[in-house]
Amino acid sequence: MNKTLSSITLLILGSAMGIAATLYYVDSQSSMRGSNESAANEPMYWVAPMDANYRRDKPGNSPMGMALIPVFSDANSAGDSPGTIRKSPDVINNLGVRIAPAKWQAFDSKISTVGYVQYDQDKLIHIHPRVEGWLDKLYIKTKGAQVTKGQALYDIYSPELVSAQEELLLALQRSNKRLTRAAKQRLRALLVPKKTIARLIRTRKVMQNVTIYAPQSGVVDNLAVREGFFVKPGTQIMSIGALDEVWVNAEVFERQSSLVNVGDKVTMTSGYAPGKEWVGSVDYIYPTLHAKTRTVQLRLRFENPELALKPNMFTQVNIISESEAGLFIPREAVIRTGDNNRVVLALGEGKFKSIMVTIGRSNAKVIEIIAGLEEDDEVVVSAQFLLDSESSVSSDFKRMSHQEEVSQQVVSEAVWVDGVIESAMVAHKMLKVTHQPIEQWDWPVMTMNFMVKQHIDMTPLVAGVAMRMQIVANEDGGYDIIDIELKSASMKMNMSGDK
Repeated sequence: MNKTLSSITLLILGSAMGIAATLYYVDSQSSMRGSNESAANEPMYWVAPMDANYRRDKPGNSPMGMALIPVFSDANSAGDSPGTIRKSPDVINNLGVRIAPAKWQAFDSKISTVGYVQYDQDKLIHIHPRVEGWLDKLYIKTKGAQVTKGQALYDIYSPELVSAQEELLLALQRSNKRLTRAAKQRLRALLVPKKTIARLIRTRKVMQNVTIYAPQSGVVDNLAVREGFFVKPGTQIMSIGALDEVWVNAEVFERQSSLVNVGDKVTMTSGYAPGKEWVGSVDYIYPTLHAKTRTVQLRLRFENPELALKPNMFTQVNIISESEAGLFIPREAVIRTGDNNRVVLALGEGKFKSIMVTIGRSNAKVIEIIAGLEEDDEVVVSAQFLLDSESSVSSDFKRMSHQEEVSQQVVSEAVWVDGVIESAMVAHKMLKVTHQPIEQWDWPVMTMNFMVKQHIDMTPLVAGVAMRMQIVANEDGGYDIIDIELKSASMKMNMSGDK
């Protein structure tokens, strides 16, 4: 019986030990899985938001007092290009990341400068006598006086005018039409008014003083004589300037001159009339640059029916110019450094990458991208410095795209392809072209931006022109047009510039 009890006891103990071992194994496996998952979710290191080279193995603050950002082992997925980083939706939300697309649009520039009101030089008249004589009476005695066309300006006594009147009366007495016509023409050449000549013919009496009248309405300026002055041909008596339309002289900096075109809309305000705005246009762009100020002078034209604008008045001018279209992104999206300009490209699925871009024109809101982006690409416009600091540690700053993958293979060789110009940016030697498939490079039909070599004339290259072009990849990852054949004009421009 003792043996039976012992056997039962041993059996129970063995079963208990087996159950305990099984439970320990299961628990240990669970602990190991939890430990592995926890390790996988642990950050590899922490970096400073503004300096990705500052790394620590635990949380803390950067030298600038900002909280360090964790970097996880799964930041880059297999197949991602160097510098691509991945962020979870929660992190993206906490950072306040905003993105915006690159858009092909017209460039509206607004240039603010100052202007100075001047007379319309096309309507500024200088009054000079054509004979010697004395000013017996001066009807306009103050500078700035308003005059109307036909208003008396001054009376002049001149022996030459008296002699010319006597010649006309003598010709009339002799009924000599030829001499009469010649005498009339002489009086008109000496600025004697028509009504004065008609009065002489009617009364047959010589007038000692001849009255000269205003040839146009306006404001008297440069009044340089007084009654009794002796004058002769060449003496400037006064000037009359019209103010119903005025010129405004303004200057823009050299770098802004390419944005201004004749006919551009201009708005103007003045402290003389707060709240009032005048609308005019760019009338002329002077062809020379001021050597000291490095500015280009503009002539603006404004209607002035109320005569509120006065010569030498100081004004504030806004020139609104709409120039050639281009690819633009928000201005704040560009990270400018001393060596290059970068943007953070949003690749989708929480992935971001810093790439270099070439910038062009800009205003207060947008900036042009000449190379580095394509239309509808999305870039980060807020928190981009944080993402760039992390991406730039390992980024090659190149955009990985279909074009670039092909360029790593056979695009080093130039090829010919047919295409149609979508738009032309003459100032930047750039074309947007829809081209046919390129078998050598395994390219489908695409619409792309191309840089045009300097030797190629851009004049005939406008939207809608069909052409055959020779293209080659450049060192910046873009593509250059090195030769063009225009189908419509059968014109060829080779690299030597010959046509």
